[in-house]
Amino acid sequence: MTSHKKNLRRLAAVGAFLLATAAHADLKVGIDLSTTGPAAAIGITSKNAILMWPKTIAGQNAQTIVLDDGSDPGAAVRNIHKLINEDHVDVIVGPNVTPAALAALDPVAESRTPMITLIGSAAVVEPQEGKRIWAFKMAQTDRAMADVMTRYMANHHVTTVGFIGFADSYGDSWLGEFTKFAALRHIRIVATERFNRTDTSVTGQVLKLIASRPDAVLIAGAGTPAVLPQRTLVERGYKGAIYQTHGIATPEFIKLGGKDVEGTLFPTQPVVVARTLPADHPAKQAALAFVNDYEAKYGPGTVTQFAGDAAGVYPRLQDAVARALKTAQPGTPAFRDALRDALEHAHELVVPNGVVNTSAQDHVGLDQRASVMGIVKGGQFVYLTQ
Repeated sequence: MTSHKKNLRRLAAVGAFLLATAAHADLKVGIDLSTTGPAAAIGITSKNAILMWPKTIAGQNAQTIVLDDGSDPGAAVRNIHKLINEDHVDVIVGPNVTPAALAALDPVAESRTPMITLIGSAAVVEPQEGKRIWAFKMAQTDRAMADVMTRYMANHHVTTVGFIGFADSYGDSWLGEFTKFAALRHIRIVATERFNRTDTSVTGQVLKLIASRPDAVLIAGAGTPAVLPQRTLVERGYKGAIYQTHGIATPEFIKLGGKDVEGTLFPTQPVVVARTLPADHPAKQAALAFVNDYEAKYGPGTVTQFAGDAAGVYPRLQDAVARALKTAQPGTPAFRDALRDALEHAHELVVPNGVVNTSAQDHVGLDQRASVMGIVKGGQFVYLTQ
């Protein structure tokens, strides 16, 4: 055999090997979460749920790379640059804090890498244009939560509300959405105050709220920092109803708040109140299965909405990756494009926190089947009928 023919055969063998390798390339999932810092109570449970994912997605070996951003948007952006440019991931999951998710839009759009965030605010996916076409969101929107909350308020004769929220994009989003639905249901906001996640006192703001004599107070915070305004309201003798957002649904909130958060009213998603959901709720079976599995691994009373959102990423990826693989292989720009397109076309996909129907205009895909009211009762999060 001539050397020329031998070289051709060697080249053919190398080509076949590379094709085989590409055909079995691992799917790489880059994950940025706040597992330390003020948002740790949210991020830790999301990480716990992700650690329960199967090792394959749509039959493809899946490699997950989990990084902690310390609840710092700047660190989140650095993590995402690393995941994209050094680890060459096919998809980003996270961040789970609104300012970090908004900051992440630039690197994911520039690299054309789809991102599935775990935040509440719709600001990361609306409007669906420009950089936002690369972003998706697992949690129900603040808009839908404000809708179900104000409906409950109106049904229970609340006509005036005092508002105190985080002095960041989470508080901004909630103030904007709550204001719209409050006006729709003839509920008047009589005082508006803000506080920082790291504040140690909100006495001044609370005294102003109480002076406005509202029927109810809404605290737009998330995780354990949301306890401080409520505790201060109780200590200062406020007797009206206290509402919180879906951001409170962690065991740490109840543990830290104790008797001061008993009776808290809040909108939430199915996982948080899975055991007390009506039997005919379309997500009850998936929610309850996840809760049972999660608490078997991490202990009774440990599940959170955020864990449920992170668990829901797996069926979202399972559904989308299966379709994207028909077009391209992981590790390529073509696959990332195909995955983004597939994530945009989920249909009646049941996840632990609801039923997903996405489109080019809607990168959340949840309807009112993902929004319920809850109450803190006996140190537990319990389903509350309208």
